[in-house]
Amino acid sequence: MVHDQLTATRRRLLASGAAVSAGMVAGCIGGDNGAGPDGQHLLYTQEVNPEGDFDPIVSNDAYSAQIIHQVYDGLYEYDYDLELQPKLAAGEPEEEEDGERYIIEIVDDAEFHNGDPVTAEDVAHSFTAPVEEDTDNRPEYDFIDVDGTEAIDEHTVQIDLEHPYGPFETLTVATYVVNESVRTDDPDDYNTNPVGSGPFTFDDWTSDEFVELEAWDDYWGDPQPELESVRFEAAEDDAGRVSQILAGDTDAIATVPPEDWDQIDGEEGIDVHRTESPSYMYVAFNCNEGETTDPEVRRGIAHAFSMSEFVDANLGDGGTPIASPIPPIVNEIWDFPTDDWDEATPDYDPDEAEELLESGLDDPDDWNPTIIVPPDDVRIALGELIASRLDELGYDAEVQSLDFATLTDTYISGDADDYEMYILGWTGGPDPDVYLYNLFHEDNAGVTQGHFYEGSDDFHDTISEARQTADQDERREMYIDVIDEIVEELPAMAAYSEHNTIATQDYVTDMQPHPNVSYNPELVSDDNNVGIDEE
Repeated sequence: MVHDQLTATRRRLLASGAAVSAGMVAGCIGGDNGAGPDGQHLLYTQEVNPEGDFDPIVSNDAYSAQIIHQVYDGLYEYDYDLELQPKLAAGEPEEEEDGERYIIEIVDDAEFHNGDPVTAEDVAHSFTAPVEEDTDNRPEYDFIDVDGTEAIDEHTVQIDLEHPYGPFETLTVATYVVNESVRTDDPDDYNTNPVGSGPFTFDDWTSDEFVELEAWDDYWGDPQPELESVRFEAAEDDAGRVSQILAGDTDAIATVPPEDWDQIDGEEGIDVHRTESPSYMYVAFNCNEGETTDPEVRRGIAHAFSMSEFVDANLGDGGTPIASPIPPIVNEIWDFPTDDWDEATPDYDPDEAEELLESGLDDPDDWNPTIIVPPDDVRIALGELIASRLDELGYDAEVQSLDFATLTDTYISGDADDYEMYILGWTGGPDPDVYLYNLFHEDNAGVTQGHFYEGSDDFHDTISEARQTADQDERREMYIDVIDEIVEELPAMAAYSEHNTIATQDYVTDMQPHPNVSYNPELVSDDNNVGIDEE
């Protein structure tokens, strides 16, 4: 499962609005006259060009995943409420062996694009291959018992786990199913010429330029795609995507920049769509060394500015402030006590900030914290706001905007000379484990988290125990205890959840952004079927 707009390795840092290289100029489908209602052909402009791995066993970037979602069907897939629904599966998983075995029936009429039937052997291979081949996606499947995972018959798969894994039924079963025989015959070719069972077939790809897909006339599922083809191009500069949608040079763009929201939304002939996403942006503190090892200092910084005012001014309709490391859409699924966390979150109180900083700092006269941020405007602005408020209190804070490669090498050093704060984010799925294990557990210190928070005696053990517990009610109670401590001790301060947004020309029908960014654009589902109004 891809959890990020930049990368889905164990360093999955959310990069919505990622600034990479110069933007590509979008072309058109079926001619040289720009985009427009010319048959059922859609031109979709992504934020970043796919890396070019279109085998879901190997691929780990969200932009390739957006292509994969059109070409492959999952065993289960998320609906717009982030609830898993059977796709290639014929029903719900049957749990056995106290959560260490699952039996899953698959439908008997699904086919791959080459006419091969989708079998339980293909499903078993889709779960075991990331482990056996040690791909970048292995951490999401490490608990799979490779020897015990097998086809019982043509349409029944047995998936064994080395230990119970709570998120298995909420995350792992949302696995795309590959064609084992074609894939294993030539893995390299399969990566760039994928054979899936989804509504679109892979037609053409030129690296850093475009990907073209064609509707599969014999798609086994329902509904049949309305579109005849879809072309993906990228404009990696926000201004480039905005100019293309305004000029009519593309049919749809991903991610409407907050500063351009009102202009695009007010433009005749253009529609703007948004939905909540499971994204979590945060300000993390260096708990390894330096002044921010003291929770009073961390709370003092949190009291020095208003996060809600910042989000309103910089994101507007594009995001919402949050008080915990779990995004609102996931809080709702788990019925977490968010009112308690809202109440416990430090509000803007400069007097309290000054008092806490003065009492908590070892050397108030010589504190010059460094805040490192990725190269996107909103998070740079947040870093600058924190620095300016600290400056007003007499401390000379510095903001450094680093490219992602440098940032990922820096924020895990634990060196206070490198940073005392960093601003990053994470996007996952409807299970708290995605956030709490990856961003707070000691196993991931120096990997996916750089705060190095030690926590209370049972903090890390509780996170581990929760992910190895099959009972969801028990897991909920354990997660509440963990989140209570995070909100109180602030190894990381929750900032905001950014919405998934898409802008379309008004002749594009039935397009809705999905909460799971790797599904966008959701072209064919039970809830929508994108088409072109040619009238």
